[in-house]
Amino acid sequence: MNVLLLYPEFPDTFWSFKHALKFIGKKASLPPLGLLTVAAMLPADWAKRLVDVNVRKLRDRDLAWADLVLISGMIAQQESAHVLIARCRAAGKTIVAGGPLFTLGPEQFPEVDHFVLNEAELTLPEFLLDFARGAARRVYASPVFPDLRQTPVPLWALADLKHYASMSVQFSRGCPFDCEFCNITAMFGHRPRTKATAQMIAELDGLHRAGWRGAVFFVDDNFIGNQHTLKTELLPALIQWQQGRRGIPFFTEASINLADDAELMGMMVEAGFNQVFVGIETPEAAGLAECNKRQNQERDLVADVKRIQRAGLEVQGGFIVGFDSDTPAIFARQREFIQQSGIVTAMVGLLQAIPGTKLHQRLFAQGRLTAQTTGNNLDGTTNFIPHMNRDKLREGYRSLLGHLYAPGPYYRRIRTFLREYRRPKISGPLNWRYFLAFLRANVRLGILGRERFHYWGLLIWTFFHRPALFPQAVTLSIFGHHFRKTCRVLGL
Repeated sequence: MNVLLLYPEFPDTFWSFKHALKFIGKKASLPPLGLLTVAAMLPADWAKRLVDVNVRKLRDRDLAWADLVLISGMIAQQESAHVLIARCRAAGKTIVAGGPLFTLGPEQFPEVDHFVLNEAELTLPEFLLDFARGAARRVYASPVFPDLRQTPVPLWALADLKHYASMSVQFSRGCPFDCEFCNITAMFGHRPRTKATAQMIAELDGLHRAGWRGAVFFVDDNFIGNQHTLKTELLPALIQWQQGRRGIPFFTEASINLADDAELMGMMVEAGFNQVFVGIETPEAAGLAECNKRQNQERDLVADVKRIQRAGLEVQGGFIVGFDSDTPAIFARQREFIQQSGIVTAMVGLLQAIPGTKLHQRLFAQGRLTAQTTGNNLDGTTNFIPHMNRDKLREGYRSLLGHLYAPGPYYRRIRTFLREYRRPKISGPLNWRYFLAFLRANVRLGILGRERFHYWGLLIWTFFHRPALFPQAVTLSIFGHHFRKTCRVLGL
């Protein structure tokens, strides 16, 4: 049996980093971890081939080779998924689909033969048994959450690692919180389930043996959801694992209450973490209460961010506008907060109602849903009727992004961050790709770009005030180039 594992293309979004990747000669930010993990669950005697169309095109000979096609993806990849599925259908292939995109909306894909939904550790084995005896159903789903200690090590050998900027691993699934707009708890539950520490070390060992020496993203929904296990098992093991190696930098996602635990932050930094994405959403108390973001309420969020930065963790932030409680004043409040906090990588999106969330259920009951969500955080639309005038919401959003990523405010924000940030303990080697990126940045940003005076000003300031953070200054400058390019989707 020849199995083609197919991963759709991401559109040009905030997190795609497509324009930044060109500086280091990479094609995609991350490999398709879910498909690589599913590949390890398939029968060992099946031949397997991965085609990630973010890295290379799907060729006719790939389809001719395949007996079975497995496709997975996120909501933002739905446009590409439709194109790929149509092509597989035209080639007469049996199509099996799974992952978040298909779990949240299987009815949108009538051409798919079989859906293996929810978590594959439970639904895939049942499908494989039925498929082997020629009696596979169309839909396999399960409300049960599997034990992640049974999850195999991903088949890294299927991916051409040289095309990716980072690798990814997963320690836990689920989140103890219940934000109204988030579908994580609907898909994975409130109780964070974790892999065994030995599993994680085996995964990292596998990447290391494959020659990987770059950054690794822990894709957990909330890395600190189970703090006891982190402190007593995983982080001590990661600290030990890093010893004797040149050092592999890690980054992840966590809730803002990370700022409350100096010991936990210190252990993360010691283990090699130097970045963390935090869902801040809004500085307005009414908005936080509306979306049940209780972990962010009654806090000095700016002080929390700076505490995390001073510990040695760069904070990347997620922000939302379009809550029912938002007024036109929200755009100035968001702008002020982001600038003051020094969150350089600030992803601001319009609120979207994702299927499976409490927000989607509420808006459906109110008759306010107007379309399916695109999953694209920069498409400038909402899929429901907002309380704020829609034109004012869109114009305010455009204005907010235009300000945040204009060269002046953006480069001032980098300086604000660098003043607080402690040099990471483990940041990875400065290899030839970094120096190539630096040369390209000097030309693209320092000579051709309209930000050239800001760029050179930042580098000079960093050289004299925070010379150890010079690589961060260059990297964040390149990120700004990407953000400005993606903002042009909105006509900014």
